[in-house]
Amino acid sequence: MAQRFDTKTVHFQAKDVSRNMSKAQPIYQTSAFTFKDLEDMESFYKGDKEYLYSRFGNPNTDDLGKGVAAIEEAEDGVATSSGMSAILAGILAVVKPGEHVIASEDLYGGTYQLLAVELLNLGVEVSFVSFEDKEEIRTAIQSTTKLIYTESVTNPLLRVENLKMVQELAKEFGLITMIDNTFATPFLLQPTKFGADLVIHSATKYIGGHSDVTAGVLVGKKELIEKARVKVVSLGCNLSPFEAWLACRGLKTLSIRMDRQSKNAHSLANALKTNENVTKVYYPTELSSKGNGAMVSIELNSILNIEKFFASLDWVKIAPTLAGVETTVSYPIRTSHRTIPNQIREKLGITNGLVRISVGIEDELDIIETFEAAIRSAK
Repeated sequence: MAQRFDTKTVHFQAKDVSRNMSKAQPIYQTSAFTFKDLEDMESFYKGDKEYLYSRFGNPNTDDLGKGVAAIEEAEDGVATSSGMSAILAGILAVVKPGEHVIASEDLYGGTYQLLAVELLNLGVEVSFVSFEDKEEIRTAIQSTTKLIYTESVTNPLLRVENLKMVQELAKEFGLITMIDNTFATPFLLQPTKFGADLVIHSATKYIGGHSDVTAGVLVGKKELIEKARVKVVSLGCNLSPFEAWLACRGLKTLSIRMDRQSKNAHSLANALKTNENVTKVYYPTELSSKGNGAMVSIELNSILNIEKFFASLDWVKIAPTLAGVETTVSYPIRTSHRTIPNQIREKLGITNGLVRISVGIEDELDIIETFEAAIRSAK
């Protein structure tokens, strides 16, 4: 039966096949599965049974991987222990030592660290270039290039990637594309529709949605996911059943949360654009017909006391992460982009005055008034 997006986000899980037929999906909180005899156990290795040991697979983790794949309109998916492990598994499914990756220069700081340091230690070369210049990407392509990596909406400056351009280059040179779709979510954007081979999510963020789980998901073409799943198992990047269950529960309300949070973010961005002590507002304008996301970044006037601003936010929490139902703020130069060299941060515009806001589901006027009051207090 064909299902539209909002229906799939509620009914993506496999049917309960136990005798009890629970309305909610059961939690398979087990490290292993048992067998009646050796022949029965051998049936797992023959492909006749799905589960043996939860590091290899579990009904709850399968629900998450396949559920996100369904709403991303991807062929298959695998759940992992974090967004970073999803990125690592995806890259290692494509690239081996001696090969080359091209990545956008304006990435999440943790991803930059993984690509610039850890992959280099594994013998993989990475070139960071501006994805606003097609020719700069083209010039960076080498004979050993295998993968192009970027974010659909970049962290923290919220640049919307030109996925059509990225895919055109990838097709021209026979390269694999991998897109971090965490900020946009499949509610607003589905990179597979542009031809993306792999899509990752930090499910800790909008997929889980309630700041109570750490998880990742990698979805994409079946043959690539099969290779990535081997990496997840071999490297121990698997997700626990309970955390997978929590993320699946969160996924069911993705549409409702993103709709409300995107509307609130749009209102906040518009209000702060008129504030004389906000020198710049970063917020997408043409991401999706459903909205432009729940993230807003602002550049505060240098005359403001940044410490006092953060101390004056009342009920808005300071956090190093994003995407819960509560509005939170972070300070990129001290959290997400702390490890990036100063000269690169300055080039990108990640300054001492940059504040990243994750907009929640509260009343939009309360959100706006709280930020305006904090700005007044920081004068």
